[in-house]
Amino acid sequence: MGRRRSDEPDESGRHGLGARWRELTQQVPELVVQLTRVGFLVLLWLFVFGALRVVRSDLYAASGLRVNVPGLRRGGRQSRPTPGRRKLPRQLVVTHGALAGTRIALDGRPILIGRADDSTLVLDDDYASTRHARLSLRGDEWYVEDLGSTNGTYLDRAKVTTPLKVPLGVPIRIGKTVIELRP
Repeated sequence: MGRRRSDEPDESGRHGLGARWRELTQQVPELVVQLTRVGFLVLLWLFVFGALRVVRSDLYAASGLRVNVPGLRRGGRQSRPTPGRRKLPRQLVVTHGALAGTRIALDGRPILIGRADDSTLVLDDDYASTRHARLSLRGDEWYVEDLGSTNGTYLDRAKVTTPLKVPLGVPIRIGKTVIELRP
């Protein structure tokens, strides 16, 4: 008895290729299972890295590591003072949202807005970040700055990406909350 060639039938009358085919079909499902496991593992790690990225951005925003450029408006132009006597903002008013009607006196100190307990204006808003935005006085002008929030800060429908001067009565939207500077 010598070696049987793969194209010769075995004892059961089948060719040797059938046995090899069965062997390959048993290996393929194992390969598919392993690839599926690896795919789910990759998706899990992508989710973990995405969650860590959000947490990291909230932490860096909370530490205030941004550099403020005074006197710059949107587009990089220098702000021009308006002639005549202007009304200066004296209070911050919540016009829409859960805290509508709330007023905060402006005394020159920065106003931190967000869900954190130590914020000046604590928002109970699912769309606001822990440290969402800051209003700060520069000279006699108030500027709004987004602190790396997830959903953004809007000054009269324009997304705040750099510190922007806030005119009187112009709405600032943070999540579902709208605030304005009033005289």
